[in-house]
Amino acid sequence: MLRIGKLAFDSPFVLAPLAGYTDLPFRLLCRSFGAGYCVSEMISCHGLVYRQANTLRMLASIAEEKPVAFQLFGADPEAMADAAEILAAYNPDMLDINMGCPVRKVTRKGAGAALMTDLRLAESILAKVVARVSLPITVKIRSGKDSQSINAPAFARMLEDTGASAITVHARTWSQAFSGTIDQAIISRVKQAVAIPVIGNGDILSSADGRQMMEETGCDGVMIGRGALGNPWVFQESGRPSEVREIMAVAGRHLALIEKFLPAERVLGYIKNHMCRYFKGLPGSSTLRQKVLAAPDLPALKRQLDPDFL
Repeated sequence: MLRIGKLAFDSPFVLAPLAGYTDLPFRLLCRSFGAGYCVSEMISCHGLVYRQANTLRMLASIAEEKPVAFQLFGADPEAMADAAEILAAYNPDMLDINMGCPVRKVTRKGAGAALMTDLRLAESILAKVVARVSLPITVKIRSGKDSQSINAPAFARMLEDTGASAITVHARTWSQAFSGTIDQAIISRVKQAVAIPVIGNGDILSSADGRQMMEETGCDGVMIGRGALGNPWVFQESGRPSEVREIMAVAGRHLALIEKFLPAERVLGYIKNHMCRYFKGLPGSSTLRQKVLAAPDLPALKRQLDPDFL
């Protein structure tokens, strides 16, 4: 059983933070399919401190989805601590700090994966956040900057010494971004370097992939990102069904959650963003994807998701 601090989770399979995807509706869906806990989209510390509307919308949560973690990113220790205090008031079970995002708009400001090249700043951020809130603080990292700068084990030891309750390791470097293959040996090395729980991440497309990573690396859990999009079955041993009706029924459940919890003006765009992911591998998926993207309104889009309409 995966344990972080005093928290125990029913499953060691966790939904990763994904910008534009891991909103409340998708988190609820993944929890219903067995995810041990889910992590929010990454939340800007400055967006929180300045109470920006788009940032505050990301904090939507209900008791049904618990346990849940909110993920925070930034490069200013004081702003990160202030933001952590704001987040704690929304009653998540954990806070996660992003020190692994490779996207340029994040790293050029010194946040995300860039923090792995500035140990003192990373340590200061974590220390101030840990001192400010009483929640378990987890940190998501990468292998290092590039293949010549693998520093995840040493970085993880610093995080543990500074108060992190668990560490997630995406087994790619910053320079790899999301390309190439993962190096699971890095996860093993981090696991050997620290006593706190280590969660492996990268290229998990099925429950079997996750189990294999845990067996081969000794990690305590796995975090699933892109492999969960349009595929909440990834959290179950049975996997994705072959029947179109079953797949479309779950897409319909997801649509209903989006309608229920997101503002009306954002529903159509969000639904299109998620729904096309369900079509992968289905007969005529390319045509269906085009029709959904071209749907002018919600009723038209719903018709495309009706199995009898396919």
